[in-house]
Amino acid sequence: MMYLYMGHMRWKDIMPYEPWFWKKNNIDLVKDHVEKVDVHGKSIGTRSGHLLKYDQLIIATGSNANTLNIDGADLDGVSTLQSIQDLAYIESKTKNVKNVVIAGGGLIGVELAEMFHSRKIAITHLIRESSYSSSLLPEEESKIISQHIKQHGVDLRAQTEIQKINSDSKGAVTSVTTNTGEEFECQFVGIAIGVRPNVNWLNDSNIELAQGILVNQFLRTNIPDIYAIGDCAELRSPDKGRKAIEPIWYTGKMMGEAVAKTICGKETKYQPGIWFNSAKFFAIEYQCYGEILPSLPNDQDSLYWENKGGDKSIRINYNRYGVVGFNLLGVRFRQEVCHEWIHRQSTIEDVLAELELAFFDPEFTKPLAQNVREVYTSVTGKTILKKGNGQYNRVFQFLKKKKSPAL
Repeated sequence: MMYLYMGHMRWKDIMPYEPWFWKKNNIDLVKDHVEKVDVHGKSIGTRSGHLLKYDQLIIATGSNANTLNIDGADLDGVSTLQSIQDLAYIESKTKNVKNVVIAGGGLIGVELAEMFHSRKIAITHLIRESSYSSSLLPEEESKIISQHIKQHGVDLRAQTEIQKINSDSKGAVTSVTTNTGEEFECQFVGIAIGVRPNVNWLNDSNIELAQGILVNQFLRTNIPDIYAIGDCAELRSPDKGRKAIEPIWYTGKMMGEAVAKTICGKETKYQPGIWFNSAKFFAIEYQCYGEILPSLPNDQDSLYWENKGGDKSIRINYNRYGVVGFNLLGVRFRQEVCHEWIHRQSTIEDVLAELELAFFDPEFTKPLAQNVREVYTSVTGKTILKKGNGQYNRVFQFLKKKKSPAL
């Protein structure tokens, strides 16, 4: 949605399907709000009074954005970025503003910052962490992102939270007051403090809930013929290295594919495989494969390389069994290669010898594999030689034949 606001895309460009798609595929698209589920009568009730019967029900109600429980949170000119309606509201309220305040980090926070930056609006960005996304990223990467955001003219304030949103006599936003006692002038406040599963409307349904809708490995709830997928689903027994709730796009897609096969007669487990995630912080791309925690576990070591410009980094975490994760800023690695290294528990030295396999940066990009090997040599005293073409070509051919479960 950020690209609509920035003028890079049009409304019609983000429609999931053309308007004729639904009728052509015998899908009755009902624009309404579901307010209750009758699990005994196998029906759902809508706000407009319709009662719809089902044989099998898939709940995919996503997330709700978290809101601030402070004075002024409901003022005219305060919004999250969760839906097309939110985007339309932001568009209408920021046409002539000079200053905005953003509360919260993560991907939505930086997307809001990039949106407003594209229109030359002055931005004050407040985060409660000591540096940007420090709850997600290791310290070095978090500092890179923090510095990069500041270089784009954003006034990034760490360990700072909004205590009150102030308004004029008409109820429009004029400023925010923070926990540091400072007051920042603004005409709009963007809230980006995370999301939670959209499940409260099911409290009286007999469908078992925790934070989300509890499901098994086939994404079934405790009620026969009812499934939950996407952000609203909470796995009772997630795979090792995965979380019970993962509000990211590709897991919802994979859940949908698994349930579709099951209800069509081919019972299929949800198997997300090795964790991966990607994002973009202004001009810096981010990729993560496997296990990379903000603080390094006691049983792991970490190999970290960063360029002199401070806008590229490569981190490889490993233990005595093999590599466990890759963290990349401003550098692109092939997902299937990283997943195969993690899957077969390749040693750090084998990975470094084959490292050229992973890179798929644009043409004429300066090779970086040797730089990473030199860091390892400086730390351990061991020299790692690049494998010859014949050696790693065989590995590459194997990877081409092996399809990653997450692709």
